[in-house]
Amino acid sequence: MYPTSTFKQKGAQFFVVFLPIFVTQIALSAMAFFDTSMTGHVSPAAQAGVSIGVSLWIPIQTGLNGVLNGIMPIVSQLVGGGRERDVRYNVFQALLLSLMFSAAVLLIGSLLVKPALDFMNAEAEVADTAYKFLICLAFGVIPLFGYTVLRGCIDALGQTRVSMMITLCSMPVQLLLNYLLIFGKFGFPKLGGVGAGIATAVTYWVIFLIAIVIMHRMEPFASFGFFRKGHRISWAKQGELLKLGIPIGFATFFETSIFAAVTLLMNRFGTHAVAAHSAAINFASTLYMIPLAICMALTILVGYEVGAGRRKDARQYALIGIGSAVFLALVTAVILILFANQVARIYSTDPAVIALIVQFLAYAIFFQLSDALATPIQGALRGYKDVTPAFFITLVAYWGIGLPLGFVLAVYTSLGPFGYWLGLIAGLAVGAALLLVRLFKVQRMNVKTDADFDVVSS
Repeated sequence: MYPTSTFKQKGAQFFVVFLPIFVTQIALSAMAFFDTSMTGHVSPAAQAGVSIGVSLWIPIQTGLNGVLNGIMPIVSQLVGGGRERDVRYNVFQALLLSLMFSAAVLLIGSLLVKPALDFMNAEAEVADTAYKFLICLAFGVIPLFGYTVLRGCIDALGQTRVSMMITLCSMPVQLLLNYLLIFGKFGFPKLGGVGAGIATAVTYWVIFLIAIVIMHRMEPFASFGFFRKGHRISWAKQGELLKLGIPIGFATFFETSIFAAVTLLMNRFGTHAVAAHSAAINFASTLYMIPLAICMALTILVGYEVGAGRRKDARQYALIGIGSAVFLALVTAVILILFANQVARIYSTDPAVIALIVQFLAYAIFFQLSDALATPIQGALRGYKDVTPAFFITLVAYWGIGLPLGFVLAVYTSLGPFGYWLGLIAGLAVGAALLLVRLFKVQRMNVKTDADFDVVSS
């Protein structure tokens, strides 16, 4: 990364940072996409089981990844402020934190997964597939969280193309293993949804090991000596990481878990509704990678400029990122309108499921427009290290408004399962509006800080 002076230069640098992150996010989300879509060609029960397993796992994964992504604004501000010597220590402490998270997830998961599935009262075949899928996926928890830290460091150093290439390596591995294990090809056992869990866990290990090798041997990473020297755990640094990361993680958790909660509540409408809803959510989640990538790019670029004390440049990057997200959301909305039926056929061959997917995708158009505002704004706020208010905003908007409203509409009106989606749309819209107000306030505060500094300096 480098300082810029014009909108054109900022637009170019934003694109250079954003595009590899977007490709990376697509590759990562493709894991769930491949699992859901490929098992849909085994049976609706297999697809529903994997969908429920993914719905239970994704909020935990994204929430804890959000906490670990606290390393990103820390590193970007260190680099912007010329303090590269402190990067290795912070990354090492974040890796220790990822190991503690992994141990906690494995312990708690071993105790709660089975009771959670029993509570859902799903069909026996669906519940069995979900349980075995999650058991297999557990073997990939350690490398997944470790890679989250390493990728956060790589991206914050401006080397987003490197993390893109690492993650792209996961796609052929995931596809091949899914093909062999889900469908039982070339002598492998036909495991259905269970095979998808094994394939995903192996893929997590592949990308983690590749990242370690690259950061140990290639420049500009090798000069930091990330793996040449260890450090004792610093509880003070762990506290700093958690203070920044926990609000990020919970804000992410509240947003993703509401979709998981709706998937679980959708069980009352039958296996076809669960499969169709999960397929539509999965495709919408793939489109969500656009604003999410912009969010991460803004965290890096805004953090870099804030660390260097260039507040005006930070505001300009926020404007570029949010404007780009809204424009791209309108483009993807047109795509959904024109090709909803073709998208539905990717996930299923069952005519009843396809018809339901098409209906759900119509609602997806509206809440992705809200995502186009809310998610990039959160990225800009993280660049300022202003993360706690977003935590409360997402809690109120998604769980205080979106889910209760959706429940009322689904249960007490003729909308049925589509009522949940209207609730999601309302919650996302409120969250986007409140986050925009917060960003304006933070930017005004930073303008005042700069003005005070100028007065003192003179």
